[in-house]
Amino acid sequence: MIQRPAVRRAQRGAAILLAMLIVTLVATLATGMVWQQWKGIEVESAERARSQATWLIEGATDWARIILRTDAQDRERGQVDSLNEPWNTPIKDVKLSDFLATDKNNTEDTGLEAFLSGQITDAQSRYNLKNLIVDDDAEAAKELAKLKRLCEVLGLPPETAIRIADGMKGADLAEDQLDDEEQVAPGAPLPPQRVQQLTWFGLDADAVRRLSPYVIILPGETPVNLLTAPPEVLVAVLDGLDRGSAERFAQKRLSVDVRGLDDIKPLLPDKVATQLSDAGNVGVSSNNFEILGELRYENFMLRELTLVTRRNLEVVVIRRERLPHE
Repeated sequence: MIQRPAVRRAQRGAAILLAMLIVTLVATLATGMVWQQWKGIEVESAERARSQATWLIEGATDWARIILRTDAQDRERGQVDSLNEPWNTPIKDVKLSDFLATDKNNTEDTGLEAFLSGQITDAQSRYNLKNLIVDDDAEAAKELAKLKRLCEVLGLPPETAIRIADGMKGADLAEDQLDDEEQVAPGAPLPPQRVQQLTWFGLDADAVRRLSPYVIILPGETPVNLLTAPPEVLVAVLDGLDRGSAERFAQKRLSVDVRGLDDIKPLLPDKVATQLSDAGNVGVSSNNFEILGELRYENFMLRELTLVTRRNLEVVVIRRERLPHE
C-alpha cells in the first residue's frame, strides 16, 4: 500500500508541473502578443515614413518647377537657356529643415532628419529620338545621319542607328493604327517612353548604356539646345564638326552673351557656322527639363526622375518614375 505522504508529494509535484506549464503557456502567449503589437507598430511606422518621404520628394520636385518658372519670368535677354543659369546648379545633401528655416515662421531647427540632393537637366541637351519620325524622306535621312554620327562617336556600329530609326517609325505606325482601330502588323514594337526600353528594338544592354547620356525620348519633335548639349551631341547634330572643335565650342559658349543662333557662329568653324541657320532642329533655348531628386529620410532612400515641359509660365509634369538605388 502506498503511503499517504508519498501520495501528497506526488500530488504537489503534479500541481507544480501543471503550474509551470500554465506559466509557460501564458508567457508564450504574452510574448506572441507583444511581438505582434511590435510588428504592427513597426509596419505602421514604416508606412508613415514611406508616405512622408514620398510627399517630401514631390515637394522637392515642385520646388524645382518653381525655379524653372522663375527662370522663364526673369528672361530679359530673349528665349535663351544656358549652363550659366541658376537652374543648372545642383544641390547635394541639404538638410530639408534648412529650407524651412528660410521661412520667418520656421527659424528654428525642426529636427527633421531628411536630406535632399537634386539636379535639373536640360532634356533638350540630348538628341530626341522622336525627331526620327518625319514624313519627308529628305528630312528623315538628315536625322538618321545625325544619329549615325552619334553612334560613331560612341563607338557603336551604324546599324545601331538604322535599327533605332526603323523601330521608332514602326512603333509610331503601330500606335497610329491602334488609334484608328486598324489592324496592327504582327510583331510591331511598342512605342518606347524611356531610353532603357530601346532593348525592345533588339539593342543589347551595352549599346543602350552608351546611348543613355546622349539621347532621350520626348513627347514630340524638339530642337537640340547648342548651349547645353555635350560635345558628343554637338558632333552629331552639326555636320562637319569634329570632336576637338566641339569641345572648344563647349568651353567658349560659357563666356559669351548669347541672344540667338547668330551669336554663336563666331565660336564655330566657318564650314559649320555658314550652315547653322539651315541645320534644322537646333537652337539656343529649351522647354523640356528632367528633375532628378534623391531623398534620404530615416531608413528610406527615394530617387525619382521627373520630366517636365515649360509652356510659357506653366511647368507641367509629363512623366515621373522611381529609380533604383545606386
